Amino acid sequence: MLGALTVLLVYQLIGEVTVQLLALPVPGPVIGLLLLFVSLCARRSIAEPLRDTANGILQHLSLLFVPAGVGVMVHFSRVSGEWLPIIAAVIISTALAIAVSALVMQALMRGRSDGGAAE
Repeated sequence: MLGALTVLLVYQLIGEVTVQLLALPVPGPVIGLLLLFVSLCARRSIAEPLRDTANGILQHLSLLFVPAGVGVMVHFSRVSGEWLPIIAAVIISTALAIAVSALVMQALMRGRSDGGAAE
């Protein structure tokens, strides 16, 4: 487990360094996650300790929302003053996410049915 955590943290560090060196407007952990994804795709497998550690982290993912909730409560007066733009952003982003997901699913299903017909 310690080795798998080290792998995850090294990829995060690589992402952070990449963002700092290239002055990218993307969080370092996102770059690290993409690099991890690419390396796992190239390897075509996931080491068992890495899989177990990732599943363990995912089981406790809800704990990561506690700091966000505390931040909302600390800045409640600011949030309550700007509730309309926040609600609009949530509604619009949710609608866009649903639309994009539906389009991707439709394209994948179309590709699957086209591939199945050719066989």
